[in-house]
Amino acid sequence: MKTNPKGTKEMKDNVNSPSHYTSHPSGVEAIDITRHFNFNLGNVIKYVWRAGLKGENIEDLQKARFYINDELERLSNE
Repeated sequence: MKTNPKGTKEMKDNVNSPSHYTSHPSGVEAIDITRHFNFNLGNVIKYVWRAGLKGENIEDLQKARFYINDELERLSNE
């Protein structure tokens, strides 16, 4: 639990705002940026943005690479 500005306790919201969503040094959540991109590019940004914040950097960057490759494939088939 954390204390809100009114001094009362709040439950941690692991669905809408888990700690790795808000722990980027900028304080900006990835969704505030990614909602302006298509699905693949949004996911690339999300995984790079949050790389290492909830576990392994390598896994996050591999996920980003998957979406980059998928976007390249999509564009080459247009």
